[in-house]
Amino acid sequence: MSDKPAARQGAREADIQQAAEHQREIQREQDRKDQAKAKEGGEQKKDQAMQAGARPQPEDLPKQHLPKPGLEAHMDLKPRFDAPDYRGSGKLQDMVALITGGDSGIGRSVAVLYAREGADVAIVYLSSHEDAQETRRCVEKEGRRCILIAGDVKDAAFCKQAVQRTVKELGQLDILVNNAAFQEHADGLEDITDERLEETFKTNIFGYFHMARAAIGHLKPGSSIINTGSVVGLRGSGQLLDYSATKGAIHAFTMSLASNLLDKGIRVNCVAPGPVWTPLNPADQPAEKVAQFGKGSDMKRPAQPEELSPAYVFLAAPVCASYITGIILPVTGSVAAS
Repeated sequence: MSDKPAARQGAREADIQQAAEHQREIQREQDRKDQAKAKEGGEQKKDQAMQAGARPQPEDLPKQHLPKPGLEAHMDLKPRFDAPDYRGSGKLQDMVALITGGDSGIGRSVAVLYAREGADVAIVYLSSHEDAQETRRCVEKEGRRCILIAGDVKDAAFCKQAVQRTVKELGQLDILVNNAAFQEHADGLEDITDERLEETFKTNIFGYFHMARAAIGHLKPGSSIINTGSVVGLRGSGQLLDYSATKGAIHAFTMSLASNLLDKGIRVNCVAPGPVWTPLNPADQPAEKVAQFGKGSDMKRPAQPEELSPAYVFLAAPVCASYITGIILPVTGSVAAS
């Protein structure tokens, strides 16, 4: 009898040793895989940009600095906005959209895809007439109408006039995309003058209020408002203090307005882009920093506008997003919008 506990103890020790050896064998197997990958240059792949779309997107950007507001026509590397692999299916058939900042960048790509989905488009822009004309040409190429409205969204009276003109010339208003923005980096809070602070806030958040207030009376159940926020509105930015603050305000405005308009059947949502290659960037950062733009994202590259615009289609289309309101949709190229 006295030998049984010792036998059981010996069996347990054998089981323990077997379990430990099993773990070591798993470790050895993974070590062999790691060594094989290292020989094949697998470790270098972690530094490569991620390509997961219908076509490879640019990874290296030119060293270029543009005067504000930034003209897309003058960019050495033209943003990709036309999404040639995107096929329309009538999701926005015979609807009318008004897009601020629609002359270039994300706004232009949204305008093109909205037209491809059957919508007529009004483009509100500040002063980039050449870019706006190109956007209109691209919309009309899709077989839809496009009107251009130049003006400053900081001016509430202009916003009201822009909405009225849209309704008069295109017959109705179903979608408002608030997208116009002003951005300028600063090394510290003391560099942000009152004048700069006012320009950023009046453009980025006051303009959204002005346009939404002007549009609401023309929107019907099933209509939607889509705001452009930003990843920096989710996590902040040490060099974009005022811009980040306005984007955070846009996120809060989106959720608040969504609650306010529930009984009217009007949905309000927001897209929060990460780094996107548009005129906004070379018109902000020095040329050397522009060349590194987007490489800090998990995908190691900036997005192209055509990678953002389908999100705006999704949120605008009643057949896709009728049960979605008040969300901030991150399209950031990083895990957890970081």
